[in-house]
Amino acid sequence: MMPLTMAKTGEVNTIKKVGGKEETRRFLENLGFVAGGSVTVVSATGGNMIVNVKESRVAINKDMANKIMV
Repeated sequence: MMPLTMAKTGEVNTIKKVGGKEETRRFLENLGFVAGGSVTVVSATGGNMIVNVKESRVAINKDMANKIMV
C-alpha cells in the first residue's frame, strides 16, 4: 500500500483506504474516492495531481493525495 502521490502516471490503481479526518474522508468520498474504486493519475505537477476517478477528472493537492492509499 502506498499514497496516491507515489503512483505512476497512466497506471490504473485500486483505492485501498481513504485516511484523514472525518470531514476530509467525506469530501474525498463525495468526489468518488472510495475503497475498492479505481483511480488513474493523469498528470502530476508540483505535487498537485489530476486524476481520473469514476469517469471524471478531478484535481487534488498533495495533502489530499497523500490521504488516498492505493
